[in-house]
Amino acid sequence: MQLGSLDWLILGGFFVLSIAIGLRVSRTAGSDFSSFFLAGRNQPWWLLGVSMVATTFSTDTPNLIADIVRRDGVLGNWTWWAFLLSGMLTVFLYAKLWRRSGTCTDVEFYELRYSGRTAAFLRAFRGVYLGLVFNVLIMAAVTLAAIKIGSVMFGWSPLQTVVIAAGVTLAYSTLGGLQGVLLTDLVQFAMAMTGSVAATIYILGLPEVGGLKSLLAHPAVQGRLEIWPSLETMSWTDLAPVFLMPLLVQWWAAYYPGSEPGGGGYLVQRMLSAKNENHALAATLIFNLLHYAVRPWPWILVALASMIVFPGLEDIQQRFPHVAEQVVRNDLAYPAMLTFLPPGLLGLVVTSLAAAYMSTMSTSVNWGSSILVNDVYRRFLRPNASEPQLVWVGRLSTVLLMAAACTVSLLIDSALGVFQLLLQIGAGTGLLFLLRWFWWRINAATELAAMVASFTVALLIPHFGDGLDSWQQLLAGVGLTTLCWLPFAFFGFETEERTLVNFYRTIRPGGPGWSRIARIAGPDTGSTPPEPLTRSILAAALGSAAIYASLFGTGYILYGRPGIAIALACIAALAAGGCAHVWLRATKPLGRGGHG
Repeated sequence: MQLGSLDWLILGGFFVLSIAIGLRVSRTAGSDFSSFFLAGRNQPWWLLGVSMVATTFSTDTPNLIADIVRRDGVLGNWTWWAFLLSGMLTVFLYAKLWRRSGTCTDVEFYELRYSGRTAAFLRAFRGVYLGLVFNVLIMAAVTLAAIKIGSVMFGWSPLQTVVIAAGVTLAYSTLGGLQGVLLTDLVQFAMAMTGSVAATIYILGLPEVGGLKSLLAHPAVQGRLEIWPSLETMSWTDLAPVFLMPLLVQWWAAYYPGSEPGGGGYLVQRMLSAKNENHALAATLIFNLLHYAVRPWPWILVALASMIVFPGLEDIQQRFPHVAEQVVRNDLAYPAMLTFLPPGLLGLVVTSLAAAYMSTMSTSVNWGSSILVNDVYRRFLRPNASEPQLVWVGRLSTVLLMAAACTVSLLIDSALGVFQLLLQIGAGTGLLFLLRWFWWRINAATELAAMVASFTVALLIPHFGDGLDSWQQLLAGVGLTTLCWLPFAFFGFETEERTLVNFYRTIRPGGPGWSRIARIAGPDTGSTPPEPLTRSILAAALGSAAIYASLFGTGYILYGRPGIAIALACIAALAAGGCAHVWLRATKPLGRGGHG
């Protein structure tokens, strides 16, 4: 497929705008570490919230949704819908705490919360693991999606796609730092949403699909539309991987970018960049609303349409004989459907996919570089490095991270495989990330044991649990990892009392888990008072109900079932009203004190 003049004009104009933004803010961004990696810590909630959602809208996201829907139907999306529960806990429990910490990265947290050499080792190890290994795998999966799109739509080789896709992203990311990323994310999210909705409308009108009603009535799609499981048509063994595990275990037990229990990664980077705690909270709330309630259905509808046009992998292979056989998987169905788009609209959609790729990659290289610079280079290699040196090293590491990710992307063949691998590696650590804020007994040895155990189990389970399904392997990983770290929490060496007291006075966590330390710390009238956990958990529950009701209500409108949609709209309104009431009560002290 060849882009026309109008298509190239749209794509080229977007590239020029992105680089122009990077150039515009480059001087300010390069002044010091905080400006380059935290945008001066004065960013508003709406810009941060849109940036969060733009970052999680990557080129591999619609491919992943197509893979899920073609395998397990709409119900299969619970494998990521369930993460809303951890997302809303992050909004109302952890966003303020992260902003209150005043750290530069989420990895710096380890030496704020723990003490001694183990804490320092944790910071170094986690810095290399998250900033380099984990981050490169995520970026490689995103780049793999770009490779598949390039091969299907333009016949490009993997190397051609990598060079073109990464070049512009690297230019403005290196120039503008986080401020450039945030501003381009705003444009990229608008482009990405416009392109996905426009593509969906056109694809539904294809003669092979015949419109929304024909799509939903087609035999290939019937039986794939369930949002909620039905015991009449599904056994418990069918429900376990697509519904029970995500909803009962996965959301709190696994660590995955954008859905980390208690927050983490580039979401924390945005929280730390916010003007104050309330802006951090509001940004995270906007992210969860847009991520779960607004974006999914265009992707789902295209995935369903692909089951009519390309019922099997052999049909995709037949249409694209030039594509390598090992690349032809279910996730290729989404870019395959885009090849039907006409000139003009094709340029818009290609630009939207480029925007999705660039937003994720620019965030990932900036976040990963911030960890390598702050938690490895400055902390252990050059403690006395000047601010210009830190920015220079940050720009260099940005280039190296992009190069590493592009290289790895040429060696893998499935985004879903990477998704499942990362879930398995992080299995069992999520509960620890939730508890470490609210229970003083969690110590550095506990975290170290959890990381070693989860990684070891992830390596061993495929060999010793060869007959287990992926969800069974995940459950085993969670159980074994938890059994490994719990004894360290109860019987391991306690964190130094001075560190615990300083952490408590800085963060002011609520709940009974810090009662012993609170008595030692004594009253501190100048600090933000601890907030009741029950109020925050209630707000998270109501917020989750409102967003789920909105998500499912949209689905039932598309399914032509207005009665259920109206009922869900009422539930969403009531839950949102209750959540807002609780939120206003929770933010009232900040309205007077303005803690930032």
